[in-house]
Amino acid sequence: MIETKWLLSQARGYLGLGMIEEASGELDQVPAEAAQQTDVLALRALVLQEQAKWPPLAEIAHTLVERQPAECGWWITWAYATRRSRSLEAAEIILLEAERTHPKEAPIQFNLGCYACQRGDLVEARRRVDRALAFDPSFREAAASDPDLAPLRAAGGGSHQGAQGAS
Repeated sequence: MIETKWLLSQARGYLGLGMIEEASGELDQVPAEAAQQTDVLALRALVLQEQAKWPPLAEIAHTLVERQPAECGWWITWAYATRRSRSLEAAEIILLEAERTHPKEAPIQFNLGCYACQRGDLVEARRRVDRALAFDPSFREAAASDPDLAPLRAAGGGSHQGAQGAS
């Protein structure tokens, strides 16, 4: 039986080289008894995101949120995959829940701003983006280019544009 640590190392190496299918192949060889370990699921999530396989990514990210709710990134990944596999509304519900645990996380505020903008609520979008920028000014660049915020920019959303995130 191939050791799980070796397979994960190989998968990480392939992923680092942009060889997504090879990374997935290594993960497929992980023994069944280890396949649900958090480190295996985390790496699987990265591969699924690269493959744009949103439904299984949403499922795995949800599991990772349940296991590691303090990790803001899993909430973002879960919302990102849910938006693409189900709906913006379902993704927004996830991030509103995440906000209760992570009230000062810029990526959550930024993505909620993107969602509000896509719903047409430009006042809420501006409030969320401004809040994200207050927590982390590095989101300014993403706010200036994120396609989800185009309606806000078109409406004269201000010079605060720019952000990063997985909206």
